[in-house]
Amino acid sequence: MFKIMIQLGLSSMVFLFSALVAWYEGSNILQNVQEWESTAIFTQQLNGAVTQSNDILLVDYFIYAAKFFPTFPILMLLSGTHLLIIIGYLLFKRSQKGYAGFLSLIGILYLGISGIVANFPTNDLQTFFNLFFLLGILLTVAALAKALRSNRKKEQIPSM
Repeated sequence: MFKIMIQLGLSSMVFLFSALVAWYEGSNILQNVQEWESTAIFTQQLNGAVTQSNDILLVDYFIYAAKFFPTFPILMLLSGTHLLIIIGYLLFKRSQKGYAGFLSLIGILYLGISGIVANFPTNDLQTFFNLFFLLGILLTVAALAKALRSNRKKEQIPSM
């Protein structure tokens, strides 16, 4: 349990640090007026055209950072995924099938997000498409392996 708590703490710190740095790097969108149309995607979806820097939503800072400074958004994604896996492990410690379902849910969610990222109006997020797709496949395969291992263990238990 101690090792899990250490992982949870380290992943949380990496996630928070990466989020702060990505947020800072993404704030450059406020000065880059040429990128508002192609990068301020969520602002345009919710509020219409961007006319002032005050209109830009914070989530678009992360899109800008992912587009131009992808290191910390990638660290954010990886540490966030690790956090989800650890939290799922803690929640479903006693249920192998529950944990397998949790992993498959995250995997399917990531595959769906990769499809959304592939259809973004900007083409500069190919790295994130690849990363979401790869993580989605890996999590789904891990879930299947966990479920099969759980079924195999049940078959080996002698009934009385």
